Order: sequence, then structure tokens, then C-alpha cells
Amino acid sequence: MEIKLLLQNEITEELQHQLSKLYLQLNSELKQLPLATILAVPENLDVAICLEDEILIGMAMMAKYKVVSGHKGMIEDVVVSQDHRGKGIGRKLMELLLQRAKECELDDVLLFSGHHRTAAIGLYKSLGFTLKNSGLYVRKMKA
Repeated sequence: MEIKLLLQNEITEELQHQLSKLYLQLNSELKQLPLATILAVPENLDVAICLEDEILIGMAMMAKYKVVSGHKGMIEDVVVSQDHRGKGIGRKLMELLLQRAKECELDDVLLFSGHHRTAAIGLYKSLGFTLKNSGLYVRKMKA
């Protein structure tokens, strides 16, 4: 098993296909953007992946941005293949992204999780995340 940050020059058609298939386990309703598109400006996004025998079995992403309140990271799209859950892969992916956040000297790392995702919430809390007293609002800009 290999856990690493994905580099832009490592994107292949096969990896894109595997990522698209894995992402469906997280959310089958959202439109997916190609890896080449999201990594077009690699300093804005870190993509942590877990491969086993060249098969993608887990991924997590962290978007990085600067605002008046500081340099932030936003964890997105954390998913481990159903066949490999409970093996600590999600933790290792998150630890890699948190290490990257330290290297980039981020002030805060944020994430959102559905209240029904109790296993994920347990993982996030064990990694030091706390529930912020705020609400998330969304306005869809595209249908």
C-alpha cells in the first residue's frame, strides 16, 4: 500500500477512471471535474491518494487559499473504497494532508461533514478537529 501526494505529471487516463469510480462511493450526484483541471494550478490543491497494486483505494483533497483572516486549507472529497474501510487509510490520508498544511504554514484547516457520517466525524475529532459554532450556507450557481 502506498499513500502519497499526487503530482500533475502522474495523472493518467486509467487513474482518472479509477478516481471517477471511487468518487461515486462518496457522492453519485455531483458533477466531477477532471484531475488535470483541478491540478492545473498545483499550489492551490493537494491530492492525497492511496494505491494498492496500482489500484486507487482512497483519496482526500485539500484546497488552499488566502483571505484576510489567514491562510486556510479546506479538506474535501475524503473517500476510501468500501472494500478497504476500517483499515486506517482515511487517517493516513488525513495525516498526510495535515502534514502538508504544516509545511505550507496554514493558519487553519477546515472541513465539512454530514451529521450522519459518524465514522468520519470520529476520525476528524481524533485528529484534533472541533465543531465550529456556525452554519454552512450554499447557493448553487449552476443547475
